[in-house]
Amino acid sequence: MQFINDITALEALYGTPGAASIRKVARQLTPLYRKWIMASRLCVLSTVGPEGVDGSPRGDDGPVVMALDPGTLALPDWRGNNRLDSLRNIVRDPRVALMFMVPGSNNVVRVNGTARLTADADLRARFEKHGKQPATVIVIEIGEIYTQCARALMRAETWTGGDLSAELPTVGEILAEVSQGEEGGARYDCDWGARAAKTMW
Repeated sequence: MQFINDITALEALYGTPGAASIRKVARQLTPLYRKWIMASRLCVLSTVGPEGVDGSPRGDDGPVVMALDPGTLALPDWRGNNRLDSLRNIVRDPRVALMFMVPGSNNVVRVNGTARLTADADLRARFEKHGKQPATVIVIEIGEIYTQCARALMRAETWTGGDLSAELPTVGEILAEVSQGEEGGARYDCDWGARAAKTMW
């Protein structure tokens, strides 16, 4: 198998990008880009660090981010599993990418930029829900923002293909497999819902 290691060879395979794919890029939130992102309750946060890369889903029951100004987004870090993969990466390498999705739309909006982590009390308080605040907030300086072609979600029938999860293994089963039975199993799956409800925010 031969691999492509030259940009010129790569570009020869695909040709010139269309004008719209270049013109759609903005350097900060426009009114319409802001409207789209504020409708998103789910995004994927991608980071990079010394150990490699990380992609982490981030979700909320309202807008997943807050626009602090046209060039800055704030993403609360609600309690999770405390692995801190994304946060460790951001502390050491500020480069981030976000992909925002809205159920029913085959388009996504992408943001590339740089991020910093803060435990600022005033900013954390702006996200308070159910008497709880995020432990930290990721403050993202937008480098570029643009829409992504809808073909990927259309091919996957992301919102129209129905529930395809019936035959999936549970997290408890996966955990039992990789830990050789030391963790996970049916009890893990049974108890997870209650644990998640206590730490949702």
